[in-house]
Amino acid sequence: MRSFNYVIKDKAGIHARPAGMVVKEAKKYGSEILVKKGEAHADASNLMQLMSMGIRCQDEITVEVTGDDEEAASAAMEKVFRENL
Repeated sequence: MRSFNYVIKDKAGIHARPAGMVVKEAKKYGSEILVKKGEAHADASNLMQLMSMGIRCQDEITVEVTGDDEEAASAAMEKVFRENL
């Protein structure tokens, strides 16, 4: 398993456009990718789950990646978050 923490910098938090980018990237990999905030978690390839978490600006999230391609998936997800959120 690989994981990284990220503090959301987008003033609107996780909203439709960047959430769509996260989902699109997550679907490219076979690994399970979870976005966690406190006790809540969502599958990064599920737009509704991700948006329903209510993640706002300055919230710290953890992204956990587990699977055969976890190294590549984790690097790609971290890049998407840094560039879009």
